[in-house]
Amino acid sequence: MSLKKSKSKKATPFTYKRLAGELSKLEHVENGNNKYFKIKNLDGINIYPNSEDALFWLAVIDGPPETPYEKGKFQLAIRFLENYPMKPPSVQFLDIPFHPNVYRDGKICVDILQSEWSPAMNVEKVLVSIRSLLMDPNPKSPANRDAAKLFSENYDEYCKRVRTRIDNMVTKKF
Repeated sequence: MSLKKSKSKKATPFTYKRLAGELSKLEHVENGNNKYFKIKNLDGINIYPNSEDALFWLAVIDGPPETPYEKGKFQLAIRFLENYPMKPPSVQFLDIPFHPNVYRDGKICVDILQSEWSPAMNVEKVLVSIRSLLMDPNPKSPANRDAAKLFSENYDEYCKRVRTRIDNMVTKKF
């Protein structure tokens, strides 16, 4: 898949080359009209680069098995800045889970998108980290204090709230 340069942003040629390189390391899947990329040897994370704008991708993370999120499919928007990989991408849930580390607007509180970012990181590592966060929330660094409190104090009620949110989600098919 070739990446079209963004019409709205001016990124360096290195940014486009880097993104193309990251895509080349992923497994390309074609299922009828549905074309996407997935992380090799890991099911549950699909990546949909935007054919019109190389700096905007979508991803879908399946809720990890044996967690309250297991029946969910969570869409995320990934926006690359003009100076990627020197700066991390902006990643935001479009289907916002009830989670201690997810703000109400869908932004994610995870160290590799903030203080721990390094140009050696890539989209694959970011998405695997977000999936891991669904398996192991960190209530000590909350973005959603209500979710963190419920997670720590009444895990059964927390799980119920997570499942209710998932049942109420309207997920679009790609």
